[in-house]
Order: sequence, then structure tokens, then C-alpha cells
Amino acid sequence: MSQPAGLSFEQAPPFSLPLRFFLTAPLFLIAAAILIALSPDALASRWTPQALALTHALTLGFLAMVMLGALTQMLPVVAGSPLPALRLVARVSHVSLVLGTAALMTGFLTGQAAAYGSGVVLLGVCFVVFLVAAATSLARAVAGVTVNGIRFAVLGLALTILLGVALALLRAGWWTPPGIESAINAHVSFGLIGWVLLLVVGVAYQVVPMFQLTPPYPPRLSRWLAGALFALLLLHAAAPLLPSVAARIVDASLAAGVLLFAAVTLRLQSRRRRKLPDVTLDYWRLGMASLIASVAVWIVAQAWPAWADSDAYAPLLGILFIGGFAASVVNGMLYKIVPFLAWFHLQAQLQAAAGSIPTMKDMIAERWMRRQFRLHLIACVLLLGVPFWPQLGIAAGGVLALSAVVLWINLLSAVRRFIAHGGGFY
Repeated sequence: MSQPAGLSFEQAPPFSLPLRFFLTAPLFLIAAAILIALSPDALASRWTPQALALTHALTLGFLAMVMLGALTQMLPVVAGSPLPALRLVARVSHVSLVLGTAALMTGFLTGQAAAYGSGVVLLGVCFVVFLVAAATSLARAVAGVTVNGIRFAVLGLALTILLGVALALLRAGWWTPPGIESAINAHVSFGLIGWVLLLVVGVAYQVVPMFQLTPPYPPRLSRWLAGALFALLLLHAAAPLLPSVAARIVDASLAAGVLLFAAVTLRLQSRRRRKLPDVTLDYWRLGMASLIASVAVWIVAQAWPAWADSDAYAPLLGILFIGGFAASVVNGMLYKIVPFLAWFHLQAQLQAAAGSIPTMKDMIAERWMRRQFRLHLIACVLLLGVPFWPQLGIAAGGVLALSAVVLWINLLSAVRRFIAHGGGFY
């Protein structure tokens, strides 16, 4: 396998730096699954302590963990601009994200102010350190569609953190901002669309054509989509200040942009040059289908206010977006990124001839990735029923936990092969 053109692999960070994020993420997915199994009512409403702990286990412990690890790798390679003090930033961000997420979950579940407060402080350290380093890197990066997508995603993350801090102060009773409901909605919107979706959009421009052998995204779309979605998000956050008709137009345009990205991605994947089965492609297709379904659920809520006011609406939307879309795409990316990095660093360290080290496809057995995908798919289907029949949470959580365990073992198998063939961490 040759190195893809246009990427600065000579600036790639040590394998151990992104790997620590990737190997930690499935552990928080296991914790989230156990929480679902032990507290089936966690998905019956968005406001229960269990639901808040579960949401942050998934968004911080799993999604953000993988995404920070991916940016640690991608900014030097794709943008040609390493993070300053890379080793220190990666270590501080990783440790504080792990401890901060665990403490925040504990605070939500127990109501202990000390746990909640320490979680907020640790997460603040994580994101301030990483955001300052990422902003420095992006400021000197060579412009491109992926870099621009990442820039908007990092801005979305910064706004999510600022709103999260405001809500943390509110929860602690230190401050009562005006428009609390609007602040909560903006925190969720910037976190899920401004950070998670826009980062997936930016990364997709690079990894979908490179790893899935598809045609590139249409140039016009890749140039304006991320910026347009971010601008619409800003207008969405200001919706209380807009005329109702204008607010509805903004929301409809935002939904149309999300649907456009999903539809174009599916179209490109249908035109891939190699038609061999690929489990990571299945993860992306599941993710895009779930993204389309989440928009459909939102559209129904706009036309049917009783559905929008129901306890099941927000959990169902969250399951489709976080579990069906984000977790699926991230899972698929892990199965490409980790084997590729293991192969790349093994080749770079040993200067090995072709055939003397495992190929990228040999790093993780295809049959085990396929088995884990089936478990993930079953878990997603079961989770869709939990807001309506909470008793399904026991089965859904159990299957999701098993899927996360198999994911973790599969990623470790790539690391074991890397070490077994003489790879070292430096």
C-alpha cells in the first residue's frame, strides 16, 4: 500500500499519541451501555440524571475522545501544521478528558457538588489546552476544504464549551442567565451539529475518497457547505430574536444542508471504484441513513406540536443522531484510521519491504469487524424502541456493551500485531 498523495506524513505524530484516545473511547461506550442496561428509564426523558450522565458519556467520553485523537493525527498530516507542544497537549487533554468525563458523570448520577465541580474544571482544562493548540495550528495551516471544515468544527466546539460553562454555573446556583431554554438548545445544537457534524463533514472530504475509493465531493459543495451550516447555526441560536417566519426558514435551511451532505455521501459511496464488501462502508451508510432519519423525525415534530412536546421525541432524536449517525461513523473511521496508522508507523520504523509486515487489511480480522457491526446495528434498532418501551433498555444496553467490548478488542488486535512485528512507541 502506498501513501496517499497530498498528505504530510513526515509530520505524523507518534502512534502512541492518537492511540491513547482511540483505545480509551470504547471504555466510555461500555460505561454508557451499562448505564442504559441498569437504568432503562434513562432514555425515557432528556432531563433525568441518568440521561444527562449517559449523554455526556457518549458525547465526551466516546465521540470527543475519538475526535480529539483524530485531530491530533490529522492536523499535522492533512493541514501540514502540527499542534504546538504536541506531546504535552495530547497527554494533558487525554488525562483531563478521561477524569473530567468520569467526574461529571458521577456528579450527574449522585448529585455531589464536588464531583460535578471537579468534572467541569477538568473538562475546562482539557478543552482550553486543546482549543488553544488547535487554534494555533489552524491559524498557520494551508487552507483547504478539510481544513476549513475543521476550523468551523473547532469554533463549534468552543461555543459548546462556553455554553456548557454557563449551564454549569447555572446548575451550581452561581448564575441565572436569561433565556435558559435557549441556552440549553444552543449548547445541544452547537455540540451536535457545530462540533460533531461539521467535523465529520470536514473529515469526510478527506477520508471518504481516500479510504472508500469514491469520487471526490463536488467542489462547490465542499467549499460552501461547512460555512453555510455554521452560519445557519448562529442564526438558529439567535432564533428568539428573529421573526417566526425567518426562524422557520433558518431551521428548514439547516435541515436541508444536513440532508444534502448525507445524500451526496451515499451517492458517492454508490459510485466507489472497488465493489468489494467493506464493513467500514456499512458503518458510514448506517450513519448517513440515521442522519436522514433524524431530520425526518425533526420535520414531523415541526408539523405535529404534540409529538415535539412528548417525552419520547428528544430521546429518539438523540438516539438517531448520537447513536445511529455519530457513533456509527466514528466506529467506521476507527476501523480505517487505527489499522492505517499501525501499518504506516510499522513501515516507517522498520523501512520494511512489501510483504514483510502485515497489510492494513491484516491488522484487524474482517470477520470480527463484521460481527461487531452486526452487534452495533442490533443495539441501534433496540435503542430506537427504548423511549417507547423502557424495558427494552436492558437488552439494548447489553448488546451495546458487547459491541463496545468487541470494538475495543479489535482495536487492541491491531496494536498487538504492530508490536509483534517489531513496532515500537516513541
